[in-house]
Amino acid sequence: MKIASKVSRREFLRSLGALSAAGVVANLDLLGGFAQAHAQTATDYKALVCVFLYGGVDGNNLVIPLDAAGYGQYSAVRTAGSGINLASASLNAIQPASIATPFGLHPALGALKGLFDQKKLAVLCNVGTLLRPTTKSEYASGKNRPINLFSHSDQQNAWQAAVYDQTSRTGWGGRLADRMAAANGAAEFPVVTSTAGITLFMTGNGASPLSVPTSGNFGLQGYNTSNAANDARRAALLKLLDLDRDNLFVGAAADIAGTAIDLSAVVNPILSSGTSSVQALFAGQTSSIAQQLLAVAKLIEARNQIGVKRQVFFVSLGGFDTHTNELTVLNNLLGDLSPALKAFYDATVQLGVADSVTAFTLSDFGRTFKPAAGQGSDHAWGNHQFILGGAVKGGDFYGRYPTLQLSGPDDVTNEGRWLPSTAVDQYAATLATWFGLPAADLATVLPTIGNFPTANLGFLG
Repeated sequence: MKIASKVSRREFLRSLGALSAAGVVANLDLLGGFAQAHAQTATDYKALVCVFLYGGVDGNNLVIPLDAAGYGQYSAVRTAGSGINLASASLNAIQPASIATPFGLHPALGALKGLFDQKKLAVLCNVGTLLRPTTKSEYASGKNRPINLFSHSDQQNAWQAAVYDQTSRTGWGGRLADRMAAANGAAEFPVVTSTAGITLFMTGNGASPLSVPTSGNFGLQGYNTSNAANDARRAALLKLLDLDRDNLFVGAAADIAGTAIDLSAVVNPILSSGTSSVQALFAGQTSSIAQQLLAVAKLIEARNQIGVKRQVFFVSLGGFDTHTNELTVLNNLLGDLSPALKAFYDATVQLGVADSVTAFTLSDFGRTFKPAAGQGSDHAWGNHQFILGGAVKGGDFYGRYPTLQLSGPDDVTNEGRWLPSTAVDQYAATLATWFGLPAADLATVLPTIGNFPTANLGFLG
């Protein structure tokens, strides 16, 4: 398996030996001809960062109307006695540019309010899994329903795959990476990297994605740092991997193992670096989501060393299945998420790539507007999502905010399950188009995008 044209495996590994925690970001020449060979494959750098909120976050308590009529609709259903009511005075007030009335973000989202006010964050309202534009009457008759609509695992897969009427073995992030891999030239570093394990979102038909930890060492012990003993051990293993390559499966396994060893030698010094310029921005944040976003920021910081121009990242935060005790659980989780996203945005500013990095949230589904018996809420459908970055046309709402009325025009049941007014496909297509995906390739990445009137929602410049 060749690491890169004109660079042998031995030369590549020797160049990796020059990497150190202190100098991983400092010098493009550390990877010798490897990085330089790919520096001209594209003229710009862009990254997408998917932040998946597992469990189905309650969007009805993320974004709440603050005008008298709108908050009155909210509080009439989510009464003070429900256990999930948020007092209007506790909300972080925001004013969407295209809407005459104010809204409020959850009390724990103070850092995101600041970014909204700076026009670096936008809200996409009532987005969800749709096969095609669907009316309430069509839903009632059983038409156009995604399979297993209120199931966690099925809807997680649907959001990540952008396939709604059958199972899929690939995700739209992975398919996007397949189509955009050429932007990275001959670079061996994967387009897609996850800090949350291998997920459907990041799985494509082409090269394997990379999954990295947020603590400890990445790679095989005794192979991922360079010294005389480890270099000899690595060389011996690579010789073993070259044996019996005439067998298809042995050869494929050897290629995977060889790539993993090479990548660990690159990635381990980056993630373990204690001198990263972005480290201090996450000071005091020990949550999982903060550490995941710090790892992503470090990899973006080292983008020139690994020779890439397009990257897709996947991070996650779980625990949002709030059937009970919602106020406490949501406050804790959002209290971790909001400052972590702010620190990550600040890192992109410090690295000079704020306009080139866009983070966005996904989640299983929304939750019922009607409270559940245990001071929580149940599984629903349409939900609100956040998009963050320097290229975002922030300070505004996109899509259409639902009417907060049980059995109202947007409720497909009697419990406040909002019929999405915007499709996941349109959300993904807007992100993919900004990322550089040609219009001709949209249907390959998003098979049902042609069912919708527009593929660009306009929230990215």
